Amino acid sequence: MAHPDDAEITCAGTLMRLAEMGWQTHIATMTAGDCGSLTGDAAEVARMRIAEGTAAAQLGGATFHCLNEHDGRVVYDRNALQKTIDLFRAIAPTLVITMPMSDYHADHEITGQLGRAASFVFAAPNASALPLVPGSTVPHLYYCDGHGGTDRLGHKVEPTTRVEITDQLDRKTEMLACHASQREWLRVHNGIDEYLSTMRYYNQTRGSECGVEAAEVFIQHTGHAYPANDLLAELFPLSASCPDEMKDTPSATGS
Repeated sequence: MAHPDDAEITCAGTLMRLAEMGWQTHIATMTAGDCGSLTGDAAEVARMRIAEGTAAAQLGGATFHCLNEHDGRVVYDRNALQKTIDLFRAIAPTLVITMPMSDYHADHEITGQLGRAASFVFAAPNASALPLVPGSTVPHLYYCDGHGGTDRLGHKVEPTTRVEITDQLDRKTEMLACHASQREWLRVHNGIDEYLSTMRYYNQTRGSECGVEAAEVFIQHTGHAYPANDLLAELFPLSASCPDEMKDTPSATGS
């Protein structure tokens, strides 16, 4: 993710479902979100937001990591990419969820590019000085939903994959509430108040599209060398209550 709280908004419910199945889960951010406050210097805000991210991740059964790039100034360069590769090298992920390649925030888009690049190359022996974990390979890769379900130009995002999070929505809300510093910032800078209820309403809206109470949605990356089977759809098939037309889509069948 780009900032602390991005995972809690976009994919924490899915991460919780994976953790409940016994997966080891991680939440990593490119930045500490040090620009996301009206008060305090960058170091102070970074410490606060890393603490919030750590608490939220623990609540969801995940481990938190921060790569300490500059908030609002994430760039695709060798240093940022190497940090991301090294993180992947240490974790050896088999499933990666990163940020959309088209979204309202440039940090999100660059993070998506870094996540894609690192996922492809981290298992190459010479990509990192860190030891290669046996079995490391190109993982399943998914992009999160765009903010409000739209891309950077306001066009609607059409997901390939939908994961029901009805049973996880309350704890996902508790995770997002750990980021208490963001309420006033988002209200003043982004014009968003009641961000907890906004997140819940949006997940419920996405859920209504496939006949469940709440859902998170993703776009799977199936380019060359990446697994083509929809692992999330296979792990979490949509419930029998979903409309027949939704069951026939690639997101529901896992094709």
